[in-house]
Amino acid sequence: MLVHNHGVEVYKISFIFPNQDKYDGECTRTLEGSLERNGYGVHTTPSGIIYKGNWNNDKMNGLGRLEHPSGAVYEGEFKDNMFHGIGTYIFPNGAKYTGQFNENKLEGQGEFTDTQGLEWDGRFHYTAAPGLKLKLEM
Repeated sequence: MLVHNHGVEVYKISFIFPNQDKYDGECTRTLEGSLERNGYGVHTTPSGIIYKGNWNNDKMNGLGRLEHPSGAVYEGEFKDNMFHGIGTYIFPNGAKYTGQFNENKLEGQGEFTDTQGLEWDGRFHYTAAPGLKLKLEM
């Protein structure tokens, strides 16, 4: 299917890569004539990783959701295939972090809910969180 978007032809494709990854979604043609993932699409791998979201220049860019078979889920902003911006990461053990990410690292203001359901907030730098405070609902 062909859709016109600001003079750019957007194709809806279903494509299986040589490694058996599958992409269903929108793409555009580069000047060289190859197809590039651009727009909204769903990418799945044989191992069970699923990404649903926005693509730009053949990379995960913009808002999306990435699910791993381990149970880990990231939902939020992506930049060039990395968690970057504001997002929520749920760990396989059920713990959850919501806040700022910088190139796949937890960095900046955030909130962490541990496996016991206790909420902590503070500034995160990589995975260390100096000055983390327990957030109690009174």
